[in-house]
Amino acid sequence: MEWFDVGKIVNTHGIKGEVRVISSTDFPEERYQRGKTLYLFQSGKEPLKLTVSGYRRHKNFDLLTFDGYDNVNLVEAFKEAQLKVSADQQNELDEDEYYYHEIIGCEVFSEEGERIGRITEILSPGANDVWVIKPESGKDVLIPYIESVVKEVSISDKKVIIHAMEGLL
Repeated sequence: MEWFDVGKIVNTHGIKGEVRVISSTDFPEERYQRGKTLYLFQSGKEPLKLTVSGYRRHKNFDLLTFDGYDNVNLVEAFKEAQLKVSADQQNELDEDEYYYHEIIGCEVFSEEGERIGRITEILSPGANDVWVIKPESGKDVLIPYIESVVKEVSISDKKVIIHAMEGLL
C-alpha cells in the first residue's frame, strides 16, 4: 500500500490527549475533520489506525485529539511519529490543483527554457503556497504559487514552467 505524509507529531499539548503536529498536508482542514482516519507510523511498529476527534490551530501548529486517547499519558509515546493517509484516502482534485507529493521533485524551467532547479519543499505561510527550488549551486529559490509566476505544470513530465519576474531569481 502507498502512504502519504500528513504531518509529524512533535509534542503533546496540555493534559487531555492533544498532540502538536507540524503539518505537511495540502488540506489540513479536510484531513483533520472529526471522524477522519489517520495512520500513526512509528519505527519498528505496525501502523496504528486513529480517528480524529478534535482539531484546532494554535500558533504555527495543528492540534489534534483522537478517539480513545483523552489523556496525555496515552499520547506521550506518539512524539516524533508520522501521521499518514493511504492512497485511496486521497480525493480527486480540480484542474490546476495538485498534491504536494506531485509537485515535490519537479524540475523548474523559465519560459526561455533555462533550468532553474528542482522543487524540494512546499511552504504554506499564508494566502498562497511557496515552492522551494534547489538550484545546481547557490541559495534556494522561493517561488510563490500564483498565476502570474507559475505558467505551466506537467505532473506526468515532472516539469514546471515559470515566468521569472524581475527580482524573483
